[in-house]
Amino acid sequence: MRIIDLLDKRSIRLDGMASDKKDALDKMVELMAAGGKINDVDKYREGVYAREEESTTGIGDGIAIPHCKSDAVKRPGLAAMVVPDGVEFASLDGQPVNLIFLIAAPNTEDNVHLDVLSKLSVLLMDETFTEGLKNAGSVDEFLQVIDAAESDRDEEKEETAEPAAGAGSTQKFIVAVTGCPTGIAHTYMAAEALEKKAKELGYQIKVETRGSGGAKNVLSAEEIGRADGIIVAADTKVPMERFAGKRVVVTKVADGINKSEELINKALDGSAPVYEGGAEDREQSDSGEKESFGHAAYKHLMSGVSHMLPFVIGGGIMTAIAFLIDTICGYGSIGGGDFGSCTPLSALFKYIGGLSMGMMVPVLAGYIAYSIADRPGLAVGFAGGLLAANGNAILAGYPFAAAGESMGGFSKFIADFAFVGENSGNTVSGFLGGIVAGFLAGFLVLGLKKVCEKLPDALDGIKPTLIYPLVGIFAVGVLMCMIFNPLIGLVNTGLSNMLSGISDAGMITVLGLILGAMMAIDMGGPINKAAYVFGTGMLATATQMMNEGAQSSDPAVQACYIAMASIMIGGMVPPVGIAAACKLFPHKFTTAERGSAVSNIVMGCSFITEGAIPFAASDPFHVIPCTMVGAGVAGFLSALFRCTLMAPHGGIFVFATVGQPFLYILAWLIGSAVTAVMLGFIKKNAK
Repeated sequence: MRIIDLLDKRSIRLDGMASDKKDALDKMVELMAAGGKINDVDKYREGVYAREEESTTGIGDGIAIPHCKSDAVKRPGLAAMVVPDGVEFASLDGQPVNLIFLIAAPNTEDNVHLDVLSKLSVLLMDETFTEGLKNAGSVDEFLQVIDAAESDRDEEKEETAEPAAGAGSTQKFIVAVTGCPTGIAHTYMAAEALEKKAKELGYQIKVETRGSGGAKNVLSAEEIGRADGIIVAADTKVPMERFAGKRVVVTKVADGINKSEELINKALDGSAPVYEGGAEDREQSDSGEKESFGHAAYKHLMSGVSHMLPFVIGGGIMTAIAFLIDTICGYGSIGGGDFGSCTPLSALFKYIGGLSMGMMVPVLAGYIAYSIADRPGLAVGFAGGLLAANGNAILAGYPFAAAGESMGGFSKFIADFAFVGENSGNTVSGFLGGIVAGFLAGFLVLGLKKVCEKLPDALDGIKPTLIYPLVGIFAVGVLMCMIFNPLIGLVNTGLSNMLSGISDAGMITVLGLILGAMMAIDMGGPINKAAYVFGTGMLATATQMMNEGAQSSDPAVQACYIAMASIMIGGMVPPVGIAAACKLFPHKFTTAERGSAVSNIVMGCSFITEGAIPFAASDPFHVIPCTMVGAGVAGFLSALFRCTLMAPHGGIFVFATVGQPFLYILAWLIGSAVTAVMLGFIKKNAK
């Protein structure tokens, strides 16, 4: 089936307009219905929405390919719309969409929509093709552009459909596998890029695609055996054991699209590592790359952090609202240790928010362990995180201690090292302890799996339900109580004292400068996340200190809230500063970039730094220094003005909980202005 066969003239519009993504989808469904392919428009529309909720079909470069397979479809069809002014579509590259294709497929087993989708994805990689569609003066011309491109594509396929190089051929032979989490556009785009580049370089290639319709063009054992190079460009799991003993280039699917020549050369020059395989069919990481220990550790940590954040954000904002209520009611200066619980309403908010925040460390540890050891690591990680959050039990609370019994030998050892005295040092290891507990739990469970490999098969059923949780929880509990809780408790005490010292020495502004700048270097990357994780840790430290009797006005507690304020303002500057630069210096930006100014303002106001990523990616050496300086200035001024923030997220929506809110807004605007003016001077004119 050809693309041209699925297009009806009534389903094509060349002068489309849409206010947002939902409006664009609605208009695409209307176009599809106009072609007579739908028997239940509402049901089909619901299916299109549902597919879009799974992941965006805006594949980047101004293109979107929404699709739906449904009983509401009478026969396969396509609808197309050109949007000259663009529409925000939550695309992978954050840019507006100008060209939309909607696919409708009946709910049959032939997956016709996936075949057409793969064809479209490949054709849309050609900028000449997409420009021809966008500039078509009539529907007939639009169809002619597609017909010509598809015909050329089919001819190319026929020319390259000759048998792969045989065993006696001198031509190099490469095999590859491509796949992405959704198994749609990027899977086939990477395959196309590798095939084109291999042909250009004079090599034979066979690419296995692992898309939504399953694996296609599957590699045979004979082809793998005689391959001169193997490439796996995938962000999803791929059966890897078949490559054992061969040199394999393992990378992410985006590299298959953008770095095809580099991958082919690496696959053939003998520099790729040998894939060793293993009993559990070790598969490449989710990132698709052969990971270093450091990268793997970062991935595990971010798994924990990403699962932790909803608890931190929801619970943290509720706790901040409790403080706000008490402040409005006049308890800000007289509430003392009960501040946040002085009225029934504030106490309710603080109780719910406190319980949610209390889940922060256990969830962090649990999902770090889960990332390392899969499901068996979850319970062990949660247990370690709970011990980190609560510290060691107080010895005096147990009857054998209260009775004054004399203990000796092993009992005394346990009492001395696994418990803590009533007025002794801090053993709540908190956020840092949760990280340690998560990694401990994950690697403990991996070790248990190795040890249990030699047990009889009849015991497989009790390994995950009895052996791993029982032995794992006991082991991580002993290590946390006897070693890590006391040690990290000392570190946390030192951190609290350090913050007090920084505040007393007037150096909190330096901390604000550093944290603000860190938020604007990689906009959601490791440096940004490190600063944000530090800030949420500071909020947890402040809560812990207040639970131990500290006042909200104490310097150490204030230093924690000042640090969080500098972090959030640093993350709000880049999108707003760039949006301002688009208005003040339009010649520095492309039309598409200028069109995203409003969305960047919204994202900046919502503390979504990632709105600046497309600008930084397209011109990092000019954009990143500007965003970093502006965010650093904002963080510095926020700390200088002693602005505080008790909520970990929310942007302008939590400004009511900010201490010195008007000065905070002033610092934000000044930092954004610095970024905008620097971009005006430093950035080159757009082509």
